Amino acid sequence: MRKTGFTTTILHSDRRQQVEHGAVHKPMHPSSQYVYDDARELAAVFQGKPGFTYARQGTPTTAALEAKITRMEEGLASVTFATGMAALAAVFMTLLRRGDHLVSSQYIFGNTNSLLGTLADLGVDVTVVDATDAQAVRAALRPETRMVFAETIANPGTQIADLAGIGELCRERGLVYLLDNTLTSPWLFKGREAGASLVMNSLSKYIGGHANALGGSITETGLFDWSGYANILDTYRKGAPSGWGLTQVKKKGLRDMGGTLAAEAAHRIAVGAETLAMRMDRACGNAMALARHLSGRAGIARVLYPGLPEHPQHARAGQLFGGRYGALMGVELAPGIDCFDFLNRLQVVALATHLGDTRTLALPAAHTIYHEMGPQRRAQMGIADGLIRVSVGIEDEADLLADFDAALSACGA
Repeated sequence: MRKTGFTTTILHSDRRQQVEHGAVHKPMHPSSQYVYDDARELAAVFQGKPGFTYARQGTPTTAALEAKITRMEEGLASVTFATGMAALAAVFMTLLRRGDHLVSSQYIFGNTNSLLGTLADLGVDVTVVDATDAQAVRAALRPETRMVFAETIANPGTQIADLAGIGELCRERGLVYLLDNTLTSPWLFKGREAGASLVMNSLSKYIGGHANALGGSITETGLFDWSGYANILDTYRKGAPSGWGLTQVKKKGLRDMGGTLAAEAAHRIAVGAETLAMRMDRACGNAMALARHLSGRAGIARVLYPGLPEHPQHARAGQLFGGRYGALMGVELAPGIDCFDFLNRLQVVALATHLGDTRTLALPAAHTIYHEMGPQRRAQMGIADGLIRVSVGIEDEADLLADFDAALSACGA
């Protein structure tokens, strides 16, 4: 069969695997245990043969979703987790040890920043740098550096790391390159294109797309040589080295830490993923229209969106993401306009902390998801007190523009 396009592949992913009773979707398997008639077969699955034993380590439903994610990212294999944060924690906690060094972009999600603080408490040294320049990453490297971490588009400042430059640096130095692809999704960008070793997607966001399930995933791209990575335990040094890293992440992250994705959530995410390309294209179009509409408008100090020519990484974004620029932006209100008053006047836009939903969402970034960082760290990330994070949805464009206009007018702009 010839290779099919992105959406066709995802739509028919389950049924190509001979789903029970000819169903087009893999059904939910809520059972927590799996029974074998032959004890030898049970032992073989425990020792690495494909199969299911206890749901903490996965189910047929999560396996079907993992196959979809792998096809989306064009990787070797994927593992799903209860949330995106569980996925990141599994990678950091299982592949890094006390005394190791991690270099991270300074432009990262607030909860991820908190997780890096936990890593530091456990003895992993963490250095944050301006990852929009790969030379800043290079300058931070040490002999004990094991891993580099970045996001494709930063939240909410929309800075875009030098993804390809970092990938080349990691290949040159033999470093694990962990890339958070959440804000682009595999429709706009695939981590392996930048040389990433492992790619994380928060499935709760654009891939699931409907704010009705939490989930996360890690995809192995096959680009890293795990045979030379000292932190792989002897237990997992079996078979092809390309699978060693993900096997350790799965075994430790699911079996030991219990960050397992439930079957019902996996099913919802898998169904939502079928319309990823259409939803993402619509949301990106709306975001571009809104960014252009607000840029230079009275009451707006600045709009942070990679699609605008004045964005510092506009050209890079165009090259990396195929002429689409994502659906998240930062809107900084002009002095004198209270961000809470403005938000409370929005009628179409929902005030919520989520992103990647079909609905447009907004919140005051400095006062919510980045509050714990403190003013100094927020300033380093370019998060002003009047910055509104906007996750653009798929509403009718005219309704979104009118909603922002009405709110600004009501605030005196």
